[in-house]
Amino acid sequence: MKISSFAKAVVAGLAAGATAAATAVQDGVFTTGETVTTVLAVLGALGITYAVPNRPAAGSDRVTPGRGI
Repeated sequence: MKISSFAKAVVAGLAAGATAAATAVQDGVFTTGETVTTVLAVLGALGITYAVPNRPAAGSDRVTPGRGI
C-alpha cells in the first residue's frame, strides 16, 4: 500500500496535537503556554514527518539489507 508523504504528515500532526492537547487539559485549564506547545507539536510533527521520505517498496531497492553496497 502506498501512502503519500502528505497523508503521513497529516496523521502524525493530528496524533501529536491530540497528545499535547490531552496532556494540557489534565488540570481543566488550557493556558496560552499549553496552546503554544500544542501548536508547535503539530507543526513539528508535520514538518519532520513530511521531510522524511517513505521507504521504497521491498524488491525495488538496489541494496540488499545486511549485504552492504
